[in-house]
Amino acid sequence: MNILAIIPARAGSKGIPNKNIRIIGGHPLIYYTIKNAIASKYITDIIVSTDSVEVGIIARQMGVKVKWRDAELCGDAVTLDAVVADAVSDGNWDYIVTMQPTSPTLQVDTLDRAILYSIENNLDTVISAINSPHLSWGEKDGKKVPNYIERLNRQYLPPCYMETGAFVISKASVVTPKTRIGKRIEVFEIPEDEAYDVDTFNDLHNVAMILDRKKVAIYVNGNNKRGIGHIYRALEIADEFYTKPDIYYDINQTEVKVFGKTTHNLIPVNGIAELFEICKKNNYTLFINDILTTSIDYMIGLRSVLPNAKIINFEDDGEGVIKADLVFNALFSGAELPQIHAGEKYYISGKTFMFYEPIEIKEKVKRIFISFGGADPQNYSDRILNMLTKTEYQKYQFVMVLGRAKQNVEKLMEYNNFPNIDVLYDISNMPEIMAGCDIGITSRGRTGYELAMLGIPSIAMAQNTREEKHGFVSNENGFSYIGLNPADEIIESTIRMYLSMSRESRQKFQDMLLSHDLRDGRKRVMGLINSL
Repeated sequence: MNILAIIPARAGSKGIPNKNIRIIGGHPLIYYTIKNAIASKYITDIIVSTDSVEVGIIARQMGVKVKWRDAELCGDAVTLDAVVADAVSDGNWDYIVTMQPTSPTLQVDTLDRAILYSIENNLDTVISAINSPHLSWGEKDGKKVPNYIERLNRQYLPPCYMETGAFVISKASVVTPKTRIGKRIEVFEIPEDEAYDVDTFNDLHNVAMILDRKKVAIYVNGNNKRGIGHIYRALEIADEFYTKPDIYYDINQTEVKVFGKTTHNLIPVNGIAELFEICKKNNYTLFINDILTTSIDYMIGLRSVLPNAKIINFEDDGEGVIKADLVFNALFSGAELPQIHAGEKYYISGKTFMFYEPIEIKEKVKRIFISFGGADPQNYSDRILNMLTKTEYQKYQFVMVLGRAKQNVEKLMEYNNFPNIDVLYDISNMPEIMAGCDIGITSRGRTGYELAMLGIPSIAMAQNTREEKHGFVSNENGFSYIGLNPADEIIESTIRMYLSMSRESRQKFQDMLLSHDLRDGRKRVMGLINSL
């Protein structure tokens, strides 16, 4: 079967000068349509109809035929029907596919499915369209009238197919200088992001965004031992892209429940080998690791299956950093390689914290916030809750938040029987709860940064030797850091000190905490990623 693609591309675009040859996504606009026609499984011949020398050069360089268009076929009033009929006058084809050069986001798979649909259903004409039902109005007898009987939400409205201009597939027998439309006609629905028909500069901008869109994957793990701050950060980063990343996690290390309620695309893998096999089949342009320390072998393996991807690692102090394009270590202060960006400047806060102002330091401490992250492997929660049952603490209100990966939650929830203790699990309004407290008690991870953003004077202790290396949650930055696994008497004496601390002393701690810019880390991180 002989199928001809006609690509009409005249020179005289007035709305966007030189529209068809503008460089978008690294190529002239018309390049994408010619490329689709060449890549099609069904198209056998291609003709570009033009009066543009530059378009002709591009077409010939891509190996397709050029039909020089006479001046009488280049006017604003000339329809494409006449242009297409002129181009097909010297050949014998079964189908004619008109492809606009102004539809660069169309995918070849969509085009081929439409051609096959035309053939299998013996249709005279198939036109690309999107289904875009809206409440709309028309005019009758000089008055505005609704085009609907009943006001309904969009998803309940009847279909409304709008032509996109991406393609018109016609049997050659119905093509004349006046029409390409036969009796048996259908529309072929295409995805919205493939439906752009560049007619304005706004269209051009949107198309450029789509063509430059990154294909993103994130590999993240979190559990009781390593904590789940990595999970929180991965979900925050995922929201920063104008696409929906694939988020991979290892079922041997991570339970899906630690991701909480999310509509992101979560993909379980059974070990690194399976992850690499999947990556081979996906042409990711950006791959993000949030898995703690990476090895040279892991990074070499990842590079081998994604040779063209940019690789970004978070919280990585392993030897694999030398193979990464970017490394962000917000919890560490040192940076030995140019691709490593370390320190609190690169901390990514939760979105909800951006809407809360620092607390006001009150005359006396009344309410105390306690949380040791998502896992709390040192069981600080258990130890402190046991302390707080003493009579001396009854005049204070303690709010403890347990994370998704915490063990023995049900047992700890029993402390809610004490009137001065509130134990909460996996809450969604963390900044609101923090903002209602006067001091905090936490570990050296993500929660420490959140307390600092709100200016809450806090006691901190490390969960493991890795956390001992975290530089921000420290005495010089306004925390009272008491080390890894301190004795109960040290924890309790520090709590007592904070409960009786003067307003002036707590104000000095707050001033130290708020002297750090923790709100713009997201912008810095994404700026560096987008510059790759």
